[in-house]
Amino acid sequence: MKANQKIALKAAAILWVIWGAVHVLAAFLIVPVDPQTAIGNIADAVDKTTLVGDYPEPLSGILSQHGWNLGWFGVTTMIGAVFIWRENMTAIWVTALVGGMADIGYFVFIDLPGYANFVPGTLMTIVSGSAILLSGWVWIANRRLPAPESAP
Repeated sequence: MKANQKIALKAAAILWVIWGAVHVLAAFLIVPVDPQTAIGNIADAVDKTTLVGDYPEPLSGILSQHGWNLGWFGVTTMIGAVFIWRENMTAIWVTALVGGMADIGYFVFIDLPGYANFVPGTLMTIVSGSAILLSGWVWIANRRLPAPESAP
């Protein structure tokens, strides 16, 4: 592996740690709070006065599950970052799958409708996308192609 590829993996690993830490923090901003506050923490671009009202009781459980998911996404990508730092090619795929799929959902359902501000949500989508591109480039450059079959 070339030196610039090793640097790219280190940068991707650092980006995944940042992404993971922000998502673990987000979990703590959602799980222990009432639905109005949790929704306000997720959809921070929405006028808070529009969130006032009675919420169905099951919404607390649904939002807590969302917070739980954010937390495990974050922890998983931070663990993946350690393996990416150590140049593990499988970790590139697993980490990109977890963090990338989480951010696609965020982008489609929160970002595109305009429910969130740029920081931290949209910025984290850029961070995960950058990590995926950097580590993906290294993976492509270092994939092992099967040896060509010899002609009879």
